[in-house]
Amino acid sequence: MLLIDGHLDLAMNALIWNRDLSQSVFDIRRQEAGMTQKGRAMGTVAFPEMRKGEVGVCLATLIARIARKDNPLPGYNSPEIAYAIAQGQLAYYRILESQKQVRIIEDWETLSAHVEDWQKSSPEDAPLGFILAMEGADPIINPDQLKSWWEDGLRVVSLSHYGVSTYAHGTGTTGGLTSLGRKLLERMYSIGMILDVTHLSEESFWEALDIFNGPLIASHNNCRTLVPGDRQFSDEQIRALIKRDAVIGAALDAWMIYPGWVKGKTPNTVVSLEAVTDHIDYVCRLAGNSRHVAIGSDLDGGYGKEQCPHDLDTIADLQKIPNILVKRGYGEEDIRWIMHGNWLRLLHAAW
Repeated sequence: MLLIDGHLDLAMNALIWNRDLSQSVFDIRRQEAGMTQKGRAMGTVAFPEMRKGEVGVCLATLIARIARKDNPLPGYNSPEIAYAIAQGQLAYYRILESQKQVRIIEDWETLSAHVEDWQKSSPEDAPLGFILAMEGADPIINPDQLKSWWEDGLRVVSLSHYGVSTYAHGTGTTGGLTSLGRKLLERMYSIGMILDVTHLSEESFWEALDIFNGPLIASHNNCRTLVPGDRQFSDEQIRALIKRDAVIGAALDAWMIYPGWVKGKTPNTVVSLEAVTDHIDYVCRLAGNSRHVAIGSDLDGGYGKEQCPHDLDTIADLQKIPNILVKRGYGEEDIRWIMHGNWLRLLHAAW
């Protein structure tokens, strides 16, 4: 079944971790054997495995944080450097497109034609579809630059990542949008950009929903009732997104699906794809239907299979989720909504 993944850090893995994603996951693991950095020799995502798992479309990210005091993750020392890094990631996607390995999707007509190609061709014959999404808006030097990014093909923007960005408070912080953040949301609405509310602090989340009247997604986010912490959404936040007809992508990072997970210590044997499905099912129950949840795996988002469900070896194993849903009483139509239909519905409405 066609799968649309709402969040993959492909350019980050290629440019920062020096992974040739046209090679298989297993070749990349062999190349990284002996490396001690977190996630090394444990990768789960490469183009051959995306094809095997019928991941025909994904939101492919651009990410480059600015370094700030007290931010938990490293970053770059100026907005100009962050911009240049993200432009390099964009160049990576564009060269893949020129080689016909991928198709960069910027509008509904292209997306519709791409999905039709995938449904009538074998995965080996069709390019992978990439919708460009920015995780944390630091590479946008100022709101007036947004039009240039739109012309570059960017279609989805989140305002912050971990810590504080130019535009908003993010995961692990307390505070709302900055004045530039409010201006950026106005520009995003006028140009037709989709807002990704993933990683926003509680205050920034509610302020963004009040200001921004355009299409909303949460590309990779789970449920706080099941796993406590500000990285997950409260029931109130989930209901607000459902009311706005948003789609929430379930993420596979183990600390987001297993309560009490300790990074670097808890073994992945304690968590399976059943736990991911718990979050999918929970959103469906809050909504009263299957129209607002999808997959936003975040696989290889700075970690590897050591921090994934133990029954996932590569991204192709996402195709195990439909069988789990069947066992829980979900019908074929509901499963199609979750695997790809909800992302298609939202993008059709947005575009």
